Amino acid sequence: MRITKRTNIAVRLLMYCAAHADRLVTKSEIAARCNISENHLAQVINQLAQLGYLHTQRGRNGGMSLGKPAAEIGIGDVFRDVEGTVPMVECFADADNTCPLVSACRLRLALSEAAQAFYQSLDGITLEALICDNDALFALFQPPGVASCARYVN
Repeated sequence: MRITKRTNIAVRLLMYCAAHADRLVTKSEIAARCNISENHLAQVINQLAQLGYLHTQRGRNGGMSLGKPAAEIGIGDVFRDVEGTVPMVECFADADNTCPLVSACRLRLALSEAAQAFYQSLDGITLEALICDNDALFALFQPPGVASCARYVN
């Protein structure tokens, strides 16, 4: 299974915000530290804010922070919410399905069950679990030239 670029960006963005829970973070710093274009990032920020995962603050001292505690953000929920109804394969799509095997294909059921298992495995993972005690991640999120980074604040 392959996740969309949008979901990949969403998880990186949320991890960054969780790692810097003691302050507002900016779109430009996330783009730089997470290697994401600011245009793509802006779209994902908007979506995550609408979904309640982020709180955004406009203005000169603006930025963003998590919309709820990292321990309450399930990665399975994030994947489902951001991926939406993107079909895994053509036969899952109602409108654009041109596969002539749909009525007899057993692979469709197997793929559906595999997708459910994929999301269920993510349901047990919180955003907090991805960042808690993850020194390597904190080091990657640290701006160049700064000796130490802020630790996750619960």
